[in-house]
Amino acid sequence: MSTHSDSRPRRTFAVISHPDAGKSTLTEALALHAEVIGEAGAVHGKGHRKATVSDWMDMEKARGISITSAALQFEYEGHVVNLVDTPGHADFSEDTYRVLSAVDSAVMLVDAAKGLEPQTLKLFQVCAHRGIPVVTVINKWDRPGLDPFGLMDSIQQQIGLRPTPLTWPVGEAGDFRGVLDRRSGDYIAYTRTAGGATKAPEKRMDAGAARESVGGLWDEAEEGHELLSLDGADHDQETFLAGRTTPVLFGSALQNFGVAQILDILLDLAPPPGPTPAVDGSVREVDDDFSAFVFKVQSGMNAAHRDRLAYARVCSGVFERGMVATHAATGRPFTTKYAQAVFGRERASVEIALPGDIIGLVNAHALRVGDTIHAGRSVTYPPIASFAPEHFATVAVTDTGRWKQFRKGMEQLDQEGVIQVLRSELRGEHAPVLAAVGPMQFEVVQARLESEYQAPVRLENLHYQMARRVEPEQADEVGALRDVEVMTRTDGTLLALFPDKWRLQAIERLNPHLRLHSLVAGVE
Repeated sequence: MSTHSDSRPRRTFAVISHPDAGKSTLTEALALHAEVIGEAGAVHGKGHRKATVSDWMDMEKARGISITSAALQFEYEGHVVNLVDTPGHADFSEDTYRVLSAVDSAVMLVDAAKGLEPQTLKLFQVCAHRGIPVVTVINKWDRPGLDPFGLMDSIQQQIGLRPTPLTWPVGEAGDFRGVLDRRSGDYIAYTRTAGGATKAPEKRMDAGAARESVGGLWDEAEEGHELLSLDGADHDQETFLAGRTTPVLFGSALQNFGVAQILDILLDLAPPPGPTPAVDGSVREVDDDFSAFVFKVQSGMNAAHRDRLAYARVCSGVFERGMVATHAATGRPFTTKYAQAVFGRERASVEIALPGDIIGLVNAHALRVGDTIHAGRSVTYPPIASFAPEHFATVAVTDTGRWKQFRKGMEQLDQEGVIQVLRSELRGEHAPVLAAVGPMQFEVVQARLESEYQAPVRLENLHYQMARRVEPEQADEVGALRDVEVMTRTDGTLLALFPDKWRLQAIERLNPHLRLHSLVAGVE
């Protein structure tokens, strides 16, 4: 095993939230604080602000949403921080799920005015299932919002995590003066900057100075702090790492308020990379031979080159550019001559990477989502489960002269996990069925087939809403039932499609011997 001089501790995390809770804005603000970028640009490029660096697809720019995720690596206070960006839109929750397989902790962003929203809950459940510790940030405190105690109650009731605030707001939502740091008892006062485009100045003062500065607002915050302590809502590292409590911070990503505290807390409390369990039940230690896990495959980022990037998280050992690793699925050697760090359209060559770091392997045509690559002692990490699709459509190329390009594009998008592709003898090769978690995935497929493969397609929605995994020996029997179709997913899984849950329930009632397995949130 090779060792390298870079012994700086790593933190690898993702930000999860409902759309519009401010995730891309927070990503920018974190980068701004780490001095990666000089000026933050709001996602939509509102006013005179630039559009966010990480959203590269035209569709993302048009809608101001993140569809694809990327990793931003920066140095902060002697640490190397890997921020893995996730799509916020519900339609892309499967991509977010894959990203969460590559992080050690998550920052859950909650909109101060809206509280916990459906997509936040769904993503939180994924974190809980994966045992990922969560730090909660109440965002947009600079605007009118809910009562802070009410927000704490809803977090506890809806996700079963006990909130243990580390900061408490001074001034109600909409009148954000700063926060009471519950660990030191100090007041951290914030000063607005024009449009929040630069780092907001912070001033730390003791309780006496705070009372002189903001008077009654400080007394209210201190009262809140005491009530929380009486209730036992103080941070406990053990219960946080066990996924039972969540430290809470108040801030405003747009104004850059409270962003430094988020970074400090991540360095202070979030877990470093640890051992990774393998398929055979063994565990790969961090300082073992090199190994990495592919959590995302992306192509079409560079229109001039039909390139394909596989994003992999280093799990153990040291990655050195040019090293020859083994592709666990095939046992074949895999050369890593072109390794890059990628954020949006920005790329930089990676010479060395340690556990927790994210590497982009260029032209990785052999690699699929969920694959393991390793050097030395062989290892295979568990695959990433796929979500249960709820939307189905047939896709056909409108110009038969573009059939070859269409087929190539479909294969690529399928391998990237942009969509699940289902086929059957009945429908034939020319009109495969697309299965998606959300309908916007269809739009991405259509847009990318057209722009990257010059293969315009026609989509026709099917009336199915449910999918269940079927045992091969029962496939014919299930397929013969009225209103049901059995199709094969590219990975070989047999899926039965049903028009709605009532038809499915009726079939289960009448045929108790049938084994129809549900696929829920990526967990069977």
